[in-house]
Amino acid sequence: MVNQEQFWDGIAPKYAKSPIKNMESYEYTLDRTRSYLKESDLVLEIGAGTGSTALLLADGVEQIVATDISEKMLAVGRTRAKEQGVENIRFQRTEADSLPEGPFDAVMAHNLLHLVEDLPGTLQACHEALSPGGLLISKTFVRPTKGLQLMYRFMRVVLPVMQWLGKAPYVAIYTVQEFEQAFERAGFEIIETANYPATEARRYIVARKR
Repeated sequence: MVNQEQFWDGIAPKYAKSPIKNMESYEYTLDRTRSYLKESDLVLEIGAGTGSTALLLADGVEQIVATDISEKMLAVGRTRAKEQGVENIRFQRTEADSLPEGPFDAVMAHNLLHLVEDLPGTLQACHEALSPGGLLISKTFVRPTKGLQLMYRFMRVVLPVMQWLGKAPYVAIYTVQEFEQAFERAGFEIIETANYPATEARRYIVARKR
């Protein structure tokens, strides 16, 4: 099995240079996320990578604690924050199911939850890190129900080979129902859910801690 930390450390330089594939969808997701945040909020981002999302949202909150399993990814984020003069982001290496002590007003997990090996444990850690009524905001690849079926089947065949070669990380593919039920079992109430973009299986979920 691929060592997750080593994998993401290994691709950090290339990842940092990779352009966002669908900028329109990314910006729309950012706007939806921004609409839930307040200037007084203390925010935790898990799977922050090189800090791109945290840097774009930092001016609308009090502070962001940006975490990731890859120290090399975070090093890029620290450099970018310094270059941009952003001082309210703290970068910290941590596992997704072992989070910094809160309470946080919001936890963000964009393009991450299909990559964690223990989804219930990660959702429980998010729940514990949030203040009562706090929000978990995520965007996650899920199993497509229409379109993309050929790509999905191809990926299911190729992915194990790529993982065996050390060229791909752990990936779990949930149905929308399975994914949303996991949120509910962890003690969340889903208050917004949609696919952004609508033609892709990228599920955006905003859930409130009950």
